[in-house]
Amino acid sequence: MTLTRRTALAGFAGLAGALAGCATGGHYHGSERPVTIAAGERGGFYLAFAELLAGEITRVEPRLRCRAVATEASVVNIGRVEDGRADLGLTLADVAQAAVTGGDPFTRVHPLRAIGRVYENYLQLVVRADGPVRTVADLAGRRVSLGAGGSGAAVAGRRLLAEANLTARVRHLPLADAVAALRTGRIEGLLWSGGVPTPALAELARTVPIALLPLDGVLPALRARYGAVYQRVDVPGGAYAGVGPVATIGVANLLVCAPRLPADVAGAVTRVLVGRAANLVPAQAAGTQYLDVRSLIGTGPVPLHPGAAAAYRALHG
Repeated sequence: MTLTRRTALAGFAGLAGALAGCATGGHYHGSERPVTIAAGERGGFYLAFAELLAGEITRVEPRLRCRAVATEASVVNIGRVEDGRADLGLTLADVAQAAVTGGDPFTRVHPLRAIGRVYENYLQLVVRADGPVRTVADLAGRRVSLGAGGSGAAVAGRRLLAEANLTARVRHLPLADAVAALRTGRIEGLLWSGGVPTPALAELARTVPIALLPLDGVLPALRARYGAVYQRVDVPGGAYAGVGPVATIGVANLLVCAPRLPADVAGAVTRVLVGRAANLVPAQAAGTQYLDVRSLIGTGPVPLHPGAAAAYRALHG
């Protein structure tokens, strides 16, 4: 579902009265506690969102001293949540689904819980507009980065190439390295999963003509194999300089935790997600992936943490 900034903020405005007492810090009765959010790479949407969330949590719940940390994203974040290096983590729904079922790239079940579905990620397959690649099929035999090794893009990229029956010369580069490699011609495509526009890609587009490859042609095969975690979304025209509207694949982004996260902490974070949603939209967002009160609880394969569920019930009945 496409949601504009105006629509998102209007949806939350109606909750203002009900949340007046819920977003003051009065509902957290624990001692001072650090909270770490495992986020994503610098230059991407994950980290920008997590930094805003950490700031709002600390502002609203001052006994929760929250910070966001840069990581390779989804797969790594799940590991950090499970081993206790992070209290919260951002992860794509397809990766979360694999984690809770023990599917690839995981070798066992990871019993995650969710705080909420926070926004939509967009698979963005970027090539140079002055290069030879115009379709996904053109990537056959070419050099392409499918995201950092511990990222959701790496998982989706492997699946995408397999369903398209393509073999490419795959590398797994962090975003900054992939952008530099595309700029200099050391790779011919890069896959990124994130918000629109992603700042690092927007900066690239200002100096190098880029194109986004449409990915909706691979969507039916991905859905047939992996289910409704994948859906069609459209990158709006003008999100990147010189790039028109492009049909691609969207994956929900979840804020997850381990079952051991204290219920009052989970509840406090949930109240911030709902009550401070207007402050959690990174400035560079194009208007297509905002927190929505109607979909926060739609965490799909990952059950809500009991503390989060209780907070949603208290807020919405």
